[in-house]
Amino acid sequence: MTSNVELDRAAAPQDGTAVPDRVAIADVAALGGRIAAAVSQVVLGKPDVIRLALITLLSEGHLLLEDVPGTGKTVLAKSLARSVDGTVSRVQFTPDLMPGDVTGVSVYDRSTSQFEFRPGPVFANIVVADEINRASPKTQSALLECMEEHQVTVDGTSYRLGRPFLVVATQNPVEMEGTYPLPEAQRDRFFARVSIGYPDRSAEVAMLADRDRGDPLAAISPVADAATIAALIDTVGTVHLAPALRQYLVDIVGTTRTIPEIRLGASPRSVLHLARAAKAAAALDGRNFVVPDDIQRLAVPVLAHRLLLTVEAHAARRSAEDIVAGLVGRLRVPRGG
Repeated sequence: MTSNVELDRAAAPQDGTAVPDRVAIADVAALGGRIAAAVSQVVLGKPDVIRLALITLLSEGHLLLEDVPGTGKTVLAKSLARSVDGTVSRVQFTPDLMPGDVTGVSVYDRSTSQFEFRPGPVFANIVVADEINRASPKTQSALLECMEEHQVTVDGTSYRLGRPFLVVATQNPVEMEGTYPLPEAQRDRFFARVSIGYPDRSAEVAMLADRDRGDPLAAISPVADAATIAALIDTVGTVHLAPALRQYLVDIVGTTRTIPEIRLGASPRSVLHLARAAKAAAALDGRNFVVPDDIQRLAVPVLAHRLLLTVEAHAARRSAEDIVAGLVGRLRVPRGG
């Protein structure tokens, strides 16, 4: 990674652009720290994963947790939900789940001779979509409109979803029987993907010390409500992104479309997502401007899951994560703001 004081200063606003109040930015950092502390009571030894979940929340994105069974995917989703005092729902995706089971349905009311809409579990601030790849493509597609437009359309009528709205989906990448791979359109709507991985030795020892006494999730108390999170999201949106860094973002994403090993590069939506992620990372660090390190550290989790590799790249055991990390390392870092 390339980072120094000169780069940090160059990334700061130099053209008289109004910047957000430092107190407001400090509130983002402080509250983010409290949420991270609450989640870390349950998800042990994974500060980077928790930070990415926070960045996704403050960017109004959606998070895909992809890992082998038993690594804490659902626990992370539940603990993040418990730390925010908003509406929370959990959907266990199964092959027989129907779209209406997620979005809601219109039911005929005999007393009024009218159809009445009954909201589904997607009408919540945080929706935990457990094992999302076990549902059929038809049911998976029910989330497309929800995730992108924050609304649900049933029988020609659109219903707005609350704010904030975060989908935390989990899936198992190794157990393929009875699963349906997420289509590219669905994957592109996920703001970031992360693999939790196995805990280190000390974290597993700590788990043995207290997990047999009760549910660790019960110890988490909400540290913010939905209205507060929505206000913090607005503050994150005011973080300054220098023109040179905007070009840097476009260069990173554009390069994914020219690499021979990639048959489908990152979409224009991914440029917006990476910019939002960098702003949220800056705010969590107490800064009101983005620096190159913010972009470099988030390029892999924000971009890699959107890429489709060629057959030759798979045969050479190349991963999308390696390719993104390599191109970030090769591109020239801007020196001026």
